[in-house]
Amino acid sequence: MDIERQRTQDDLRGIIQGDVFCDPVMTQLYASDASIYQVQPMGVVRPQTNSDVIAAVQYAKEHEISLHPRGAGSGVAGESLGRGLVIDFSRYMRRVEISADATTVNVQSGAVLADVNRSLRARRRGYGPDPVTRSITTMGSVLATNATGSHFLRSGTARDTIESARVVTVDGELIELAKHSPSDDGTAGRFALGLSEIQQQFAPQLAKSSETKARGGYRIDDIVGSDGRVDLAKFIVGTQGTLAIVVDATVRTETIATHRGVVLLFYHRMELAARGAVSALRHGLVACDLMDRRLLQIARDTDPRYADILPAAAEAMVLLEIQGESLGELYDRLAIIQQDLCSGHEGAFASVDTVKQSERDLYWALSRRVIPRMYRFKRGEAPVPFIEDLTVPRDRLPETLTAIQDTLKREQTTATFFSHVGHGHLHLRPFLDLSKAADRRRLARLSTEIAEVVWQHGGQVSVEHAAGLSRTYLLPKQFGELWQAMGQVKRLFDPMHRLNPGKLFGAVLQKPNENLRPADQTIEVTADNRVIVEADHGIAAPVRDSNRSVPQLQVLQHWPASSTITSVARGCNGCGRCRTTSPDERQCPVFRASMREEATPRAKANLLRAVIAGKLRVDDLATDQAKEIADLCFNCHQCRLDCPASVDIPKIVGELKAQYVATNGLPLSDALIGRIDTVAAFASRVPWLSNFLIQNSFSRWLAERLFGLSAARRLPGVVRETYLRYATGRRWHRRSPHGGLKVAYFVDQYANFHDPDIGRALAEVLQQNEIGLYVPTAQSASGMARFTSGDLKGARRIAKRNTRLLADAVRAGYTILATEPSAVLCLKHEYPNLLDDEDAHLVAEHSHEACEFLWGLHQAGRLSTEFQSVDASIAYHQPCHLRVLDPIGCAPQLLKLIPGMDVQHIEAGCSGMAGTWGLQKKNYRNSLRIGWPLISAMRSAKVTSATTECSACKMQIEHGSGQATLHPIKILAYAYGRMPKIGSDLEGTS
Repeated sequence: MDIERQRTQDDLRGIIQGDVFCDPVMTQLYASDASIYQVQPMGVVRPQTNSDVIAAVQYAKEHEISLHPRGAGSGVAGESLGRGLVIDFSRYMRRVEISADATTVNVQSGAVLADVNRSLRARRRGYGPDPVTRSITTMGSVLATNATGSHFLRSGTARDTIESARVVTVDGELIELAKHSPSDDGTAGRFALGLSEIQQQFAPQLAKSSETKARGGYRIDDIVGSDGRVDLAKFIVGTQGTLAIVVDATVRTETIATHRGVVLLFYHRMELAARGAVSALRHGLVACDLMDRRLLQIARDTDPRYADILPAAAEAMVLLEIQGESLGELYDRLAIIQQDLCSGHEGAFASVDTVKQSERDLYWALSRRVIPRMYRFKRGEAPVPFIEDLTVPRDRLPETLTAIQDTLKREQTTATFFSHVGHGHLHLRPFLDLSKAADRRRLARLSTEIAEVVWQHGGQVSVEHAAGLSRTYLLPKQFGELWQAMGQVKRLFDPMHRLNPGKLFGAVLQKPNENLRPADQTIEVTADNRVIVEADHGIAAPVRDSNRSVPQLQVLQHWPASSTITSVARGCNGCGRCRTTSPDERQCPVFRASMREEATPRAKANLLRAVIAGKLRVDDLATDQAKEIADLCFNCHQCRLDCPASVDIPKIVGELKAQYVATNGLPLSDALIGRIDTVAAFASRVPWLSNFLIQNSFSRWLAERLFGLSAARRLPGVVRETYLRYATGRRWHRRSPHGGLKVAYFVDQYANFHDPDIGRALAEVLQQNEIGLYVPTAQSASGMARFTSGDLKGARRIAKRNTRLLADAVRAGYTILATEPSAVLCLKHEYPNLLDDEDAHLVAEHSHEACEFLWGLHQAGRLSTEFQSVDASIAYHQPCHLRVLDPIGCAPQLLKLIPGMDVQHIEAGCSGMAGTWGLQKKNYRNSLRIGWPLISAMRSAKVTSATTECSACKMQIEHGSGQATLHPIKILAYAYGRMPKIGSDLEGTS
C-alpha cells in the first residue's frame, strides 16, 4: 500500500466506526461490478451509521476525493465505479421499519428489495417497482436509478413511491428531503429555490421535451406543484448518487393482488410479437414482457421444465399478466385475451395460461432467471450490456425493433432482445468478444448507431438503469438545449463534481469502450505448469503497456484447454447473483452470515482475475489477507450450481488456498483437520480411551486451546471394528469373478470409523437386490478436508491412491458407490481437477451416490419394493454437496416407496456444518448462524426422526435440534426387514 492510501486508511479508521480499506486487495474487489468496466478506487468505506457517512463525505471534501455510493454492485453501466472512495451501504445499513398500517416503509440504502418485500408479505403489502435483480439490489440503488420493472403498468417507477428521503450533501450535511417551499430556510430551501429557478429558465425546452415524456437525466419537469412547493424527494430519485447520498427513505407500499393470471403467447416473428403485445395493452394488463428466441432457447437449455412449455418454432414470446378480485373474472378475461391475440394470420400460433401460483412463478422465472443466465455463453462472443437501457413510445416499438435489427445486420452482429412493452422499454445486448480490438471498436459504433435509431423514433437512452460509464456520453446530444440545465443542477448540488463524477453529467465523459475489464489476449502454459498471460487492458485506443507480461503464476490444479484458469476467472461477470438471501436458493451460506463483499463467490473470482491481469502481484496470494478472503468459502459448491454463468468458484478458491499453503504451509488446526481420518484410525485402536476423551469436558477444552476444535461440539465416538475390518471378515474385499450387477463401495471416514452400520445397511440393501459388493480395503478416506484447507499436495496423494484402486474395479465391471456425498463429490469433481489422467475421469464417470444409484434401479424396474410397512414420519434434509450431484433428490423419492412412511422434504438452506469447517472454534458461531433456519425447521417439524445422507449435516441437526438423524440407506434396510435394531430411532420409541 502506498503512503497516500495508508494515510487515508489511517485517517478514516480514526473517525469511522464501520470498515475502511485502502489496500490493493480489498479495493480490487470493488473495482468492478456487473458491468464490463473496471476502475480501482482509492478506498472503500462501509458505514455503520449516518455519522460514518457524514464523516466520510467531510473527509473527502477536505482532501478533494471523489465519492461513489454503492449497493450490491449489480449495476450493468458501471455506475458505482470510480477512483475515489466507494461507500458500500450493503454491509451494515440495512434497516427496514414498517409503519403501523404498512402503507409506508422506511428503508436504509443497504436494505435489499426482496428482504423489504418479505417483511411486508405478512401484511399483504409489497413495494411496487420490481426490477429483475430485486433479489440482490438494494433500495438505495432502486431509488438512485429510478427503477421500475415488469409491473410498471400497475406500480410505476420508484419516483412514484417516494415520500421523503434523508441525504448527506456534498458538504457533509444530513438533511431530510420532502416537499419544500423556495422560501424555506436552510439547505433544502436553497435547493428548492434553485430548482424552481432552473425550471422557469428552461420552461420552453421542458415543454417541448414533455411531448416525448422525458424520463432520463435530472428530472425537473414535474417536481414543482401547484402550490409552488418543490418535491425534492421525488427529484433526488434517479439522480444516481451524483447530487447527494441517500442514507434512508420512506416509500409507499401497495396491496398484493388477490388473484393473478398469466398468459404466454408464442409468435413466428418478433415483429408480430411486438405488435401483438402493443395491441394487448387495451385489455387492462398489469405487465407485458417480450422475449426473443435466444432467451427462450437459454430457458430450454438450463431448465428442462420449459422444454414442453416453449415451442421450438417460437421466434418470440409475450408474457401478459392481469389481476382481479375473483377467479371467475380472471378466467373470462384470459379467454378474451387469447381469443383476440391468437386470431388472424398475424396472431400468436400458440398460447398457455394459468392462475396457479406455482405455474405462474415458473412462467415469471423466464424473465427473472433467464436474463442473468445469458452469461452462460462460453464462446468468445457473449451478450454485452452497454446500450440496453432504451425506451420509445410503445406504439412505435415494433418499427424500432426492426430498425435496430437492421443496424445490427450492418455491423454483422446479433443481439438478445427483452422488452417491457407496457412502457416501451427495451433491454438489448449485442454479441461481442471484447478480447478483440475490432469488437471493442464495434461496441462504440453500435452504441452511437443504436442511440440514433432510438432518437429517430422519439425515444431515449438511459431511462431505467443508470447512465454510468456506458451511456453518459450520449446524453449531451440526447438532451440538446436541456444539457445546460443539467449542468446548472449539478452546480447547485455539487459544484466541485465530487459525487460520482462523470456519471449522468460531467465536463469529461468517457467513451463506452474505455476502462473495460482486462481481456486476456495470449495464454501460455509452460512445461512446469506455469501460466504466462499477455494482458490486454481492454482499452480501445492503443496504450503503451497494452501487452506487458504478467508475472508467472504456477497453477496447482489441472486446468484443461476448454476451461483455463484465465477463462474460468473471467467467466464471472460480477452480476452479484451470489449475494442473494432468497430462501429458494442456497448460495452463498457464508455471505448470508456476514453480508461482506469479500465473502461473496465473485470476490474470489475478482481476486484471481486481478492477479492474472497483473493488477495484483502473485505474491499477494500468499498474504494472510488473501487467505482470509479464501477462507470465507467452505466448499459447499452451491455457487457452482446456482451461478447464472456456471463459474466453478470452488475450483478458483481451491487454487487461492493452495497458493497460500504452498508458500506458508498449513496452520496447525487445518493440518489436524485435514488428517482427521488418520487421527480416527489411531483412536479406533483404543476406543475406550478415545471415547472417554471425546466425552470429557476437560479434554475438549484442551483440544480447543491447542488445536482450535470447538469445545461446544460433541465429536462422534469411534468403534473398534471399523467397516473395512468388518468387510474383510465378510470377504467383501475380494472381487467376484461372476458377472451381473456389482458395485465397489467407496467408504468415507464416518462410515468407517464412527458408524459402520451405514455400510452394513448398504450391504443389506444390495443383497436384497442381488447386487454383488466389493470393498477395496486399501482405499483411503476421500480427503475432502484437505481440499477445503488448500492442502492439494496431500489431497493429490490420496486421489492417486483411490483412483488407481477404483479404476481397476471399474475396468473389472464394478460401479462405484458412496454413501457420503462429499466422497462422491471428490470422485466426480475434485479428483479430476487434480489429476489429468484416464483413471480419474473413468472413476468420475462411473461413480454414484448410493440413493441416486438405487433410484436409477427403480426407474429401470430393477429395485425390489418388498418393503414392510413403517409407521413413521421423517424430515429429510438434502446436503449441499448432494444438491450439486442430485438436484432432484432421490432419497425422499426412495423413502416414499415404503408403505406408511411420511416424508417431509425440508428445504431450509445449508446446515452450516460444512464438513469439518463447523468443528473449529473460529467457525462455531457462524456455523450455527448459517444453519439456524434448518435447525428451527427441524425443531418445529412434527416428525419422529430426521434423515440426511451427510454425516456433518447429521451432527448439526442433532446438535441444534436434538432430533435423531438416520441415513436413508439405514431406513431402506429396516424397511426390507434386515436391520431391526434401528427401529427405535426411526419410530421415535427410544
